[in-house]
Amino acid sequence: MGPLAIDAVEAVVAGADACERAELAGLLGWLPQARRSDRELAAALLERAVGEGEFADRLRRWIAEHAGATVTANTISGGQMFGTVVQARSVQLHTAPAVRPTPRQLPPPAGPFIGRRAELAELALLAAEPAARQLVVVSGPAGVGKTALVLEWLRELSPRYPDGQLYADLRGHAPGGPAEVGETLGAFLRAFGVDRVPDAPAEAAALWRSVTSERRIAVMLDNALTAAQVRQLLPGSAAGLVVVVSRNRLTGLGVDGAVFRPLGLLDEDAAAEILLHRVGRRRAAEEPEAVREVVAHCGGLALAVSLVAARVAARPRLTLAATAAALEQESGRLAVLRLEGELAVQSALDASCAALAPGPDRLYHRLGLLPFSDFTAADAAALTGDEPPEAELLLDALAEANLVEDLGTDRFRFHDLVRLHAQARARAAEPSSQREAALRRVLERYLACATAAERLLTPNHATLRRDYLAPQADGPADERAALRWLDQERRHLLEAVRTASANGWFALTWQLVDAMFPLFLRLRAHELGAEANRLGLAAARREGDPAGLARMLTDGGGRLRNLGEADESIVWYQEALHLARADGDLKAQAQALHGIGKAHRLAGRLDEAVDCFRQDLELRLAVGYQRGAALTRVTLGDVALAQGRPQLALPELTSAYETLLALAEPYEAARALAFLGQARTVLGEYEAAEQALAQAAEMFRTAGSRNWEARALELRGELEEAREAPQRALLRYEASLSLYQEVGAPDVQRLTGKVCRLAPPES
Repeated sequence: MGPLAIDAVEAVVAGADACERAELAGLLGWLPQARRSDRELAAALLERAVGEGEFADRLRRWIAEHAGATVTANTISGGQMFGTVVQARSVQLHTAPAVRPTPRQLPPPAGPFIGRRAELAELALLAAEPAARQLVVVSGPAGVGKTALVLEWLRELSPRYPDGQLYADLRGHAPGGPAEVGETLGAFLRAFGVDRVPDAPAEAAALWRSVTSERRIAVMLDNALTAAQVRQLLPGSAAGLVVVVSRNRLTGLGVDGAVFRPLGLLDEDAAAEILLHRVGRRRAAEEPEAVREVVAHCGGLALAVSLVAARVAARPRLTLAATAAALEQESGRLAVLRLEGELAVQSALDASCAALAPGPDRLYHRLGLLPFSDFTAADAAALTGDEPPEAELLLDALAEANLVEDLGTDRFRFHDLVRLHAQARARAAEPSSQREAALRRVLERYLACATAAERLLTPNHATLRRDYLAPQADGPADERAALRWLDQERRHLLEAVRTASANGWFALTWQLVDAMFPLFLRLRAHELGAEANRLGLAAARREGDPAGLARMLTDGGGRLRNLGEADESIVWYQEALHLARADGDLKAQAQALHGIGKAHRLAGRLDEAVDCFRQDLELRLAVGYQRGAALTRVTLGDVALAQGRPQLALPELTSAYETLLALAEPYEAARALAFLGQARTVLGEYEAAEQALAQAAEMFRTAGSRNWEARALELRGELEEAREAPQRALLRYEASLSLYQEVGAPDVQRLTGKVCRLAPPES
């Protein structure tokens, strides 16, 4: 783009409304590589960005996201900006995180939107002139077309919400129960660049409100079950839109200012329009009476109409009259759907399956065995025993018949009612032994992939046996792929644990929990931990494997501690300690004592923690476990600092740092070094403290540990305060706060208080 004149831009800015001004900022993606004249334009925009009002707020946010800087209006006056001095206002620039694309998460349309034009127009009136955040609930029976209607509406509204459109399936009627609030909040926060989400749902919800407080976004919450499930997902924006889609009315959201739009059955004209579009108007015109009969049998459900239309469209020789007769004859099957009062769906699904070839038909009913409603081609291959390419072809056939939904990226989904239909067909088509064997193959596939990830990410942990009844393919190929797979499949892994437990496959249950270890350690999926812990422990007791039982107790104790349940964690560790003493296993005894000590440290019982760590250290030294002994010394140093005894911390931390460095454990060595810097600050050894903390921060940066890098910067801020250098301390705290905000750490509140305490008052 060529040079732009500042006065021309100012003229546009002066006459633009808020949306137009945001669009103006959006045109400047070339800013970081701008020429001299364009840099002058950048300076003019920065000058406006430090003012007050909506446009200034938008420019500040845009500059942070697209120009790699954050602008505030409360510090030094003047400054060099892209080669130009800004005199009118004061600005401050900080390095910003990498730019992420604006989230546009709405699922793609399955085809042209047909029918429901009146309802669409009614929804459009709601967003004509929104003065504040709107909350709209669209409810109705399953299969009526709620999701398709809302998606069409939100696509039309896309320009109104320049900061993004987000989508979440809350799985209100899914087999594994509704989605956890933390899971949905985590996905939303990661879409806006928060890499590490707080474990506690309340903290995650607060961070979500903070992140969205100045953004104009639209959020679609599909398949909601209760008002409570929705409430913590509401963003903090004062000018956004939240649309909730549910089979239930969710009248409890009335206290939150919700507007309710119930969606009834399709009228005959709309249903006929869908049918005519899919099968062709010329073909339908030849059988007008049959068209009316088919529509009547579908009962006004968009799902039923679409399935019947797909079946007819795929068979040029099949008449609509024959289809209508088939629907009428089959309308009494699948009594389970009678609970929903939707016999038309039963008829449509039976008719669609009757037209399937043997391979797709077998896969269809076996997919009903899965404990989750979305799945991959690898899951399908495990169910049928086919190779993945063949399973993909079978899935394509089912997607073509509208029996499964292709979500892209090798993932498919059942509609809830379709899944019930597939389950019934599975029970009718195969004996229980064949159904169990197919399901077991799927669960073992998850065990094999999780174990492969465990070996890549936590090799010291991958020591226990694995039992497979069928050969397993390779899992993730490298650490990045392993983390990605664990993140994507975290919910499916928990469902696999539940299913294995329910089927009495006890060894498989605890082995699945054991293989999930890096999911809790590296991805902090603590929201899954409580249930997985208990199922794994119960299964290990039933199966009777001593090593499995000990592992469930120690790993489970650690997860309980991370969930804040220090006392319950101690109970689990004490049982592990008792078992280890009975077996004479000194290393296992040390591990249990270490866990008990960390739980006491969390609860503030420092003397009890020291006693446990001293016993732990003695045992680890006795068995020659150098790495473990060094980690115990780190915890002893941490507790000594908490007790106000830095002199006792120095020898422990120095020894730990030297040992871990020699063992090529840079991350753990950096932790010891950070505590060393803290101890030397307290002792007044400022130069040594600065050297230790600077080196620790760099080691954390190299290791990719943003949370501990932020902690090292915070400790450097405390060092500057001890030196009576408040301005330097403020800079350290601001840098630390920025990193904590990036990873969604709960430390944000503490650092915000430190920054506010040292920041000069606004003039």
